[in-house]
Amino acid sequence: MLFPRPSFFEGSTLNFAENLLYPATSPDEDSVAVIGATEVAREFVSWKELRERVRLCASALKEAGLKTGDRVAGFVGNHANTVVVMLAAASIGAFWTGVSPDTGVHAVLERLKQIQPKILFADNGSFYNGKVHSSHAKVREIVSELPDVELLVLLITTPELEVNLDDLRPANGKAKVYGDFVSEVKDSQAPLEFASLRPDHPVYILYSSGTTGAPKPIVHGSLGTLLQHKKEHLLHCDIRPGDRLFYFTTTTWMMWHWLVSGLASGATIVLYDGSPFRPFDAEGGKGEMAMPRLIEELQITHFGTSAKYLSLLEQAALNPRKHAHRPVSLKTLRAIFSTGSPLAPSTFEYVYSSFHHDIMLGSITGGTDILSLFASGCPILPVYKGEIQCRSLGMDISVFDYAGKDISATGEPGDLVCVTPFPAQPVMFWPPGPTGLEKYRKSYFDVFGSSVWHHGDYVRLNPQTGGVVMLGRSDGVLKPSGVRFGSAEIYNILLKHFAEDVEDSLCIGRRRDGVDTDETVVLFVRLSSANESGMPADLAARIQATIRKELSPRHVPGIIDACPEIPVTSNGKKVENAVKQILCGLNIKIGASVANASCLDWYRNWASENP
Repeated sequence: MLFPRPSFFEGSTLNFAENLLYPATSPDEDSVAVIGATEVAREFVSWKELRERVRLCASALKEAGLKTGDRVAGFVGNHANTVVVMLAAASIGAFWTGVSPDTGVHAVLERLKQIQPKILFADNGSFYNGKVHSSHAKVREIVSELPDVELLVLLITTPELEVNLDDLRPANGKAKVYGDFVSEVKDSQAPLEFASLRPDHPVYILYSSGTTGAPKPIVHGSLGTLLQHKKEHLLHCDIRPGDRLFYFTTTTWMMWHWLVSGLASGATIVLYDGSPFRPFDAEGGKGEMAMPRLIEELQITHFGTSAKYLSLLEQAALNPRKHAHRPVSLKTLRAIFSTGSPLAPSTFEYVYSSFHHDIMLGSITGGTDILSLFASGCPILPVYKGEIQCRSLGMDISVFDYAGKDISATGEPGDLVCVTPFPAQPVMFWPPGPTGLEKYRKSYFDVFGSSVWHHGDYVRLNPQTGGVVMLGRSDGVLKPSGVRFGSAEIYNILLKHFAEDVEDSLCIGRRRDGVDTDETVVLFVRLSSANESGMPADLAARIQATIRKELSPRHVPGIIDACPEIPVTSNGKKVENAVKQILCGLNIKIGASVANASCLDWYRNWASENP
């Protein structure tokens, strides 16, 4: 039974922060543990300095009254102090939740109001795309709506901005800048202590995407998270002590937590806060070389990003090693990881032709729900384009059809499921008690029952290679004439054959109760800058003909239309389900996790104009 969640390693104790700060590999205390990078600056933090900063912060938190089980929230960017305050909170046994400063106030409050943090850390501003952005107005509004906040600690990330603490003070608490917060510790010599806690003691609270409602707070335990991440880093990703691990991420995304756990394997973690396309090339480029040059400069060995970022490089035909201006060798780079959406077969070909022929390209999949991976890379297996190399060790995943039959061996598409309990299952959904328990059950066990975790991904297993092919989300499965296929199949065709015409796309199925007898496949395309004057007269026909040839007649969209914008979550995932429901005439509440929710009005208008 996967639900209710079984216990693992009963009777043992540990502290999550201790395992990250004092890894079993015992790195030299003067070697670099954390590199913090922005568009214009670098910070190098040794293991010794990291431990000292965590010690001071933990002492300050204790003096502020923080106790085991309290919640600490961060409205913070991806920098070294974020890691410091998270580890300090975890050393005491508090629960950490992070939200990136580029998140809208409504979306922040949708999350934090549910868990009511006791202490809030916030950046005073951020530097993105060459510009300084103040967080003052956002922080003031957030604090005013969180009555349980006793202390606001402001991290001065942009010193050029004025700070007005009086304006930010919580109604029932205090406000301090971080420097004062740690320097005013009464016992400045207090040792760094680690609370010894049960294996399922919470360490992180993350949130479901919440694209059609309020996001659900998912609580992850210490040992399950630690075991999963060390297994994935050491065995699946070949991360060794002293390697440099960089994942382009925000503090909201699960991959930030995955990145930080690299410390537990003795790796140096690289934190980047800024645009992935800055700085621009002095020679007039659009910034495509910014990340390759960062990899070269910092001697990064493992680089993680989104499938979208790699597809943008592919569309730009960028070869970093043969760039006309200041090319890079990328000789230290051994692996590239991609997640967030399926990686197209053509992008596999692009990476191997433009980076290194022997690089490990690890398309990976898992999610916020498990804070880890169901399927991932493997350093001793071949890479097949369009596939994730293997099912993750210790993750008993299969493919079920709609009736609950295991079709893994057939190669047919179906739902990704897990049929054996695993330590990285969430320990609970917030709030504790019956309400959270019911949220947990409905999220994963409504479809196939309490013995089968239903993840919501639509996939197939390749019987010949053992690889996993991602086809999209289950709720985005298209079923014209009863034939099921995933939207990713359409996206791959567009990227491969129409990159010059189409910048992005969204493919959904439309079937309205009482109106349609069958589902119509609708494809929206956001045109590239080359088609600013509008959709070429023959583009729809060319797309349909190519899909018919490359896939099958049943895959061909019945409607193809140009759209101004593709709705995405804050992590860049396409919001298929919300658009599907709009086109099907359902009146839904759109969650604040849709980063560009205003564009959904266009789809509402489209639906009314195309009855």
